[in-house]
Amino acid sequence: MTLPPLRFDPILRARAWGGRRLSNWGRVLPPSAAIGESWDLADLPPSIEGGISRIADGPFEGRSLADLRAQHAGELLGGLPTAATGGFPLLVKLLDAEDDLSVQVHPDPAYADAHPETFVKNEAWFVLEARPGAAIYRGIQDDVTPEDFLKAIRDGRLLECLIRIEVRAGDCVRLPSGICHALGTGVLVTEAQTPSDTTFRVWDWDRNDPGRPLHLDAAMECMRFGRRQHDGRPAVTHLEDVMPVVHNGVTTRRMCSTDDFTIDHVELDERPLAITTHDEPTVLVGVSGDARVLDGEGRSTRLIAGDTVLLPASCPRPEVHPTSGVKLLQINLPLVSPRTLA
Repeated sequence: MTLPPLRFDPILRARAWGGRRLSNWGRVLPPSAAIGESWDLADLPPSIEGGISRIADGPFEGRSLADLRAQHAGELLGGLPTAATGGFPLLVKLLDAEDDLSVQVHPDPAYADAHPETFVKNEAWFVLEARPGAAIYRGIQDDVTPEDFLKAIRDGRLLECLIRIEVRAGDCVRLPSGICHALGTGVLVTEAQTPSDTTFRVWDWDRNDPGRPLHLDAAMECMRFGRRQHDGRPAVTHLEDVMPVVHNGVTTRRMCSTDDFTIDHVELDERPLAITTHDEPTVLVGVSGDARVLDGEGRSTRLIAGDTVLLPASCPRPEVHPTSGVKLLQINLPLVSPRTLA
């Protein structure tokens, strides 16, 4: 048995910082709601309400990703192991920050080992939209100690400790677990991450919302300071700075490399793109343009801006057929992940 290309119904999440721009990316938003997140490929534990994607079309329409994984694990994953949570080893979202997200950090391996209910969360943002002057916060100034950091929170000066980076469409921000960060007002991104829903809020812009508690003690156990924040890989990669690899009408740029996934920006002309799976699944995210993703048995799904398509390990001879120029992200998952902090 082989599995076809899979696209999923988006799972929309209202957020205090959300907006309405996801409607420009193919989402049908409920009236008047501030929608901050669209979960487009999710296989989280059943304890997380609404955390499992359902297939949008094709022969498995309406089936959950968890059911498909349980019944056809080999065809879906090939040689790739499931995540520590037991589900598919990648979570893909769109995030619309109409307001600033909380300053936060995610569990590192040491914390996750000591707290079995939490999971490591390594992630990356690819910027799809950014208003002029929009920024993200990533990392803490190198000369700031944990004591300085806590005092700055008490004194209302936390932003002085953080590294603010202006971003634009085409930037990719790498966020290993343990790195303090926040998505800033006016930025819309696609987010790829290891499948964890554990976030420790450090500061929430004085919203004082009882539904959004802070987790400062847990955050301080995970947070990296000083030289520990630097691992030799870039914090932000600008699309135009990456040397392209051009072959048969396909232009590829490596935007992000972690131990859990890699992200390539791929630009196509009107010729089809053949994708080779190596006993593991591949994920595609539409950035612009219009295409169909077909397999060798004639099964297909669409890929337009904002769509996420999963190519199972057993998908036979998948190809992307553009109707015009197409830009997409190709996310590959390594068979072996040492789960380091890189």
